Amino acid sequence: MLVNLNADPHSPPSTTHRVKARRRRLVRHNTPEVAAPFSGRSIPAYALLNDAALKRIEDQADWILNEIGVEFRGDQQALDLFAQAGAQVSGERVRFKPGHARELCATAPETFLLHARDPNRTVTLGGDNVVLMPGYGSPFVTDLEKGRRYATLKDFRNFVKLTFGAPALNHSGGTVVEPTDVPVNKRHLDMMLAHLTLSTKPFMGAVTAPERAEDSIAMARLVFGSEVLERNTVMQANINVNSPLIYDHTMSSALRIYAEANQCVCVSPAIFAGAMGPLSPAAVAAQTLAEAMVGIALAQLVRPGCPVVFGSFHSTMNLRTGGLTFGSPEANMTTMAITQLGRRLGVPVRSGGGQITSSNAPDGQAMQDSAGAMWSTILSGAHQVWHAAGWLEGGLVMSYEKFIMDLDHCGAILKMLRGFETDDEAFGRDAYLETEPGENFLSSGHTLRHYTSANFEPQISDPGPYESWIENGALTSDQRASVQWRRMLNDYQPPEMNPGIRAALEDFVSERKAAMPDEWY
Repeated sequence: MLVNLNADPHSPPSTTHRVKARRRRLVRHNTPEVAAPFSGRSIPAYALLNDAALKRIEDQADWILNEIGVEFRGDQQALDLFAQAGAQVSGERVRFKPGHARELCATAPETFLLHARDPNRTVTLGGDNVVLMPGYGSPFVTDLEKGRRYATLKDFRNFVKLTFGAPALNHSGGTVVEPTDVPVNKRHLDMMLAHLTLSTKPFMGAVTAPERAEDSIAMARLVFGSEVLERNTVMQANINVNSPLIYDHTMSSALRIYAEANQCVCVSPAIFAGAMGPLSPAAVAAQTLAEAMVGIALAQLVRPGCPVVFGSFHSTMNLRTGGLTFGSPEANMTTMAITQLGRRLGVPVRSGGGQITSSNAPDGQAMQDSAGAMWSTILSGAHQVWHAAGWLEGGLVMSYEKFIMDLDHCGAILKMLRGFETDDEAFGRDAYLETEPGENFLSSGHTLRHYTSANFEPQISDPGPYESWIENGALTSDQRASVQWRRMLNDYQPPEMNPGIRAALEDFVSERKAAMPDEWY
């Protein structure tokens, strides 16, 4: 570098020198920054309905429970618990006086910790927190190379790994896809083993048979210890209501098993408007509240204080064809109303939305449906969002490419929920003092202090000019996502685990599988 020996050392540096100095600082600062975990929303939830409208919905839910009631089929223990609590039980039908079901829900906590194997990944459900998790229950998967096909155990493990490597998802999920190459009665063992060994994020257990629920809890005890499970919640159970107004023995038994073990019960009515209930948003919201309160009440009768989540899954229908529609304005408004009702009930809320769509490909329709459903979910103040990544074909398919596309949207939404600062540093006065009029701020000290974290940086967007896009192969979003998910799997590093605990898990799985014949149905 040439140095001007005649220069006055006390004179201000020239514009050229200032620019060069900033460039040197830019090189020193040009290192990647790991995104901080989401720590609670800073913007308020949007209230769609006023108190009078919410009260009318709550009164309608009470009317349903008093006049119609809810059936518990094949579960005498549940019927006995309700009878002892003062509900009217006739055969398998349970009815509640107005306000009674809500009173039975009162012991459920408003917020609770869902402990992870890695304490740094423990999440809080309720309050101002948001927990995102991948899709749930798809029997098929698809990607650009192999196309649509039945999901396998390898696919299940792939999505657990992808979720573990996704900063925007802080929950490993449950039946992310159905591993159809494993016997039906043994799948839960392999799925639990994958969640517990390939990830350290919170997870869900099996509910498709009482013994599978018991196996899930037994495996969690091997990892966390019996005393820890007695005092803390480390897993969740998805209890689907057979809407309209029925709990079958499988679901209510699984609910009781998880509640007895002090593990989270997520009660999720599934109402397709016009099929499982009246087609208006108000009716769907009221029926969802009625069905959910009864399940939450049962969990509290089994174990007062058992952590619960008020869940929902609802959609509208094309009333000409009968096809399910997702991201519709009616369904999105219902999502907003249900979140308000759950907050008034005083329990965490699982949204009925997420990035859901009826599209058959990760195309414009898929992203439009997903964006509409996700925005209503997030703005409503829901605490847990299922199906936040990967969903296609009304839930029949998990798409590798859409999973990655959805991750970018999840990250952007979480960044927005943090809001922005208005402190002295945020205004960057030193940047104005450092930069002459007409100069850009790209290499100012303020920019260098914050440029790695100032803006959310999506992983697959291509903001470059058209010419560069053509030179790089003219890849579309799904094609770039295909490259990204393969890169993520290639870079995956399994988390550490005590070898003795891992051996105990594998022995448990082997022994349970050997104890029962394969069942395919």
